[in-house]
Amino acid sequence: MLKCKICEREAANEYCELHEKARENVVQRFEIWKEAMDISWREYLNEVAENSYTGSWAKEVAKHLSRKEES
Repeated sequence: MLKCKICEREAANEYCELHEKARENVVQRFEIWKEAMDISWREYLNEVAENSYTGSWAKEVAKHLSRKEES
């Protein structure tokens, strides 16, 4: 059984069902942000993670993806 890389819940792949859905949303919305703001992937992840209107699942995913980019 795999564990979510963020919360340790049971996961089919890298993330649990909740974090996977949040990851899909973060990835899908990047193109919209990119067109509107001419922003890089890393900048976008930082914006998502720091935005007070972002949900907690998406914030956790954005922070995790940002850390993966750094390594």
